[in-house]
Amino acid sequence: MMTQPPPKLVLYQKLGELFYAIAAADKVIRKAEVDTLRTLVKTHWKNLDALEDEFHSDASYQIEIVFDWLDDKQVNPDECFEDFKDFKKENPNLFSTTIKKLIWKTADAIAASFAGKNKSELIMLAKLKILLQENNTHV
Repeated sequence: MMTQPPPKLVLYQKLGELFYAIAAADKVIRKAEVDTLRTLVKTHWKNLDALEDEFHSDASYQIEIVFDWLDDKQVNPDECFEDFKDFKKENPNLFSTTIKKLIWKTADAIAASFAGKNKSELIMLAKLKILLQENNTHV
């Protein structure tokens, strides 16, 4: 019998989808975007909590694992964004103000990491900002 991973672990996986969607919005993922993601996972996400995955690695590394898998499979970024959006709406209690601010900081940094933000990334960021501001909280 398979057990469901804890919701917080799934959150990290969904963040991998979201950050992939931001990076892939323009159909090209650049090394600078990947480097920015990896740096922010190590410097910010890793320090959020002590949650570990089933391999006893810091759960925040699920962000990178999912991002890399989606990049390898060339998944549609819009589908990834919608999947994250559905998860957020189903699990609003996982999205504290701190988490929302870090999500925004990470997404914005990924989009800006290579020659500034392009139109596709700006559209995706605008949708994210609206999603994060739901429930009267500000990013």
